Amino acid sequence: MKKLIAFDLDGTLAPSKSHFDPRMVKLFDNLLENFQVCVISGGKYDLFRRQFLTQITTDEKLLAKLHLMPTSGTRYYRHENGVWIQKYAEDFTEAQKAQIISALEAGIAESGFKVDKTYGEIIEDRDSQITLSILGQEIVEELGDEGVRIKEEWDPDGEKKLKIRDIVAKKIPDFNVRAAGATSIDVTRPGIDKAYGMEKLMEATNLKKQDILFMGDKIIPGGNDYAVFEAGIDCVQVRDWQETASAIDAILKAIQ
Repeated sequence: MKKLIAFDLDGTLAPSKSHFDPRMVKLFDNLLENFQVCVISGGKYDLFRRQFLTQITTDEKLLAKLHLMPTSGTRYYRHENGVWIQKYAEDFTEAQKAQIISALEAGIAESGFKVDKTYGEIIEDRDSQITLSILGQEIVEELGDEGVRIKEEWDPDGEKKLKIRDIVAKKIPDFNVRAAGATSIDVTRPGIDKAYGMEKLMEATNLKKQDILFMGDKIIPGGNDYAVFEAGIDCVQVRDWQETASAIDAILKAIQ
């Protein structure tokens, strides 16, 4: 019997940078009543708040069972005494940031996939992670469902992201470079990825690999969920939040 269920966020629990569907809110709250839950994503903490923290339960006993790991696990938050507390952060130096940003700029230019119309920053400094969003960080915030549609249609098979990732990775071989959301590339410090986040989580909870089940939509070579699979943790590949919802529903029914 698993003790903790871990999830990627975008494409797994919700459409890219979008709120939880009401069905997912209910399932997520029910899951917290029965398991510890972790959300680990390339998104920053502010995006966690926007997408789901303002929607899910406010029961402090349940929130105490929730583990938040933004920016691919390079940050870790727990709910204590009514607030979310940052437990650690694996930040870049300023020199590392400059090196990574330069590589990302060159990568998008050399790939031939640079787009004319973008929304918000294309390269975002998240302190412990640098993220390239080809269409801009705020496309969903500005366009809503239309922004989600545009993102999903830009690279449906993931080939464009992987090409950009390969170009960037060759320029900064000492960093982790991974295809992330629908239109993004994440860069983290050497040795830090979602598997690292899971290791830190196991240290914090005294759980073992066999106690954890992970669900993600990028459990493919080069994807930012793949490191969890490589670490030997049981994984479930999903296509979208609806498939995740069905898997959660099946888990909850199985323990009734």
